[in-house]
Formats: sequence, C-alpha cells, structure tokens
Amino acid sequence: MIDIDKIRTDRLKWYEWKNIKSLRESLATLPKIKNVNFSLGDIIKIDSTELSSKQKEEIKTLTWELRPWRKGPFELFDTFIDSEWQSQIKYNLISPYFNLKDKCVADIGCNNGYYLFRMLEQNPKKLVGFDPSIHYKTQFDFINHFLRTDIEFELLGIEHLPFYENKFDVIFCLGVLYHRSDPITALKALKNGLNNDGYVILDTFMIDGVEPIALTPQDRYSKIPNIYFIPTIKALENWAKRAKFSNFEVLEIRKTDLNEQRKTEWIQGESLENFLNPNDQNLTIEGYPAPKRVYVKLSK
Repeated sequence: MIDIDKIRTDRLKWYEWKNIKSLRESLATLPKIKNVNFSLGDIIKIDSTELSSKQKEEIKTLTWELRPWRKGPFELFDTFIDSEWQSQIKYNLISPYFNLKDKCVADIGCNNGYYLFRMLEQNPKKLVGFDPSIHYKTQFDFINHFLRTDIEFELLGIEHLPFYENKFDVIFCLGVLYHRSDPITALKALKNGLNNDGYVILDTFMIDGVEPIALTPQDRYSKIPNIYFIPTIKALENWAKRAKFSNFEVLEIRKTDLNEQRKTEWIQGESLENFLNPNDQNLTIEGYPAPKRVYVKLSK
C-alpha cells in the first residue's frame, strides 16, 4: 500500500534543490495583480494594464530562466513563449472526443499544465494534474500565479493513481505509456483511477502492422533513452484487454511532424529535426520507424 501523504511530504524537499530554490524565490516576488485579462485558446494569453514596463521585464527574465518550455504556447505580458511542442495541435485533435462539463478530470504527465488550462473552458468540476517534475510544477505555479485557477498539481506519477484519494470521470494520459517498462500495469493503474462510468483518453507511440507485436528499442528511440515498448494498434488493444478495459476505440492516428515539435529559443538542446535520419525522415536517427501516435479511448 502506497502512502500518498508520505510521498507528498518527502517531495517537499524537492523545492530546496539548488536550481529550483532560486526559481521558487523569484516566484514569491511576483506582483499580485487584481485585474488580469486572459484567453484560453491555442495560445494561452495573459495580460494586464496594471504592470509597469519594469515589472514586465522582470517577468520576462523569470520566464527565460524557467526554460526549457516543452508544452505551450503561452503569451505573458507581451512575452511569447514559443514552446518546443505546438500543443494546441494535439489538444484540438482530441477535443471533439470528450466533454468535461461537471466532470472530475485528471491529466497524467501534465507537464506545465497547458492542457489543464485549456480544459477550463469546458467547465469541469475538478482538474488535477499529476507530474513528478518539480520543474514543471514551478512552471505551472508561475502561470497559475496570474490565472489564479483551482487546478491542483500533484508531484505524483501514474503509479500513484490507484491509491489517490479521489476517482476520476475522465483521465488523460498523453505521451506517458511508452515511458513505462510495464505498460499493462500502467494501464491497470489508469483503470483503477476511474469512476465506474469513466474513460481514459490515451496517446502513445505506435508502429504499423496487423500483428499484436511491439518494437523494443535496444537503447534509445528518437534519441529518447526511456522508451520501452512501441506497439502496433492490435498489441495496444490486447494490453488494454489484459488491463480489463471493456472498450477500446481508436480516435486518431497522426505522425509527428516538424511543425508540431521543433527546436525554438525557449528550449535547451535538440528537437525532432535532430532525432530523425537526415537522409530519410521516415526513420529515426537509430533506424526505427519515425514517431507516429495513436489516440484511443478506453472505457472501464
């Protein structure tokens, strides 16, 4: 049995990490603004007439110090955060398939909360993000300082979901499953986190093929070290059946392209163009099939 409260207490120490502590101290000095204008469209925009030019410049400096920005985009007080991922592409792809009004919703692997902020427009009853990254939590707190939402952010992972205090009507698990060395156990955790009539919106890397098989990279896939299994759709369906989901529905299939994921000044390091074979973009740099994602709905 996992003690969630103990894990929460233990992870409070993460705020004292040297690289994080200075960022948290900067967050504590952010101006408190009474009137904030915001929009929650493809670009999450935040602005206010109350800020001076000096305050805007200080916020821009902190925004830069909070790199890398993987998910977005955001625009804060005239500073455009051109994140590595154009996350609006994924969100707009899946948004026709869910209705969150009055629902309790979790986003597993929520990163800085971009999708959670977008979900506010559907008026859910409760939004909870799960991500065991203190860096992403700090980015979320930075954005939420100005938006002042009721979104909860837990420094927890998918493995903690069955032991969490609440169950959820809808769980999003986007880009997480291939990071798990035991995908069936991960799927069981998602199922155990649902209310009786709940469902999961999941995306994961896939390979083409009709056989129930999975690619197991020897070391890295697309330069990513912690990728374990990349299934065919049939293999993914079999995993879901073994996890005791009653329904498996394919929603979309999409190849990741250089418009959706690319290097910008707001990240540090490489991006998709560096992960693909320079002579054949249908292959990764290691020679595996290039990233393609399948989006599915799993019902309890």
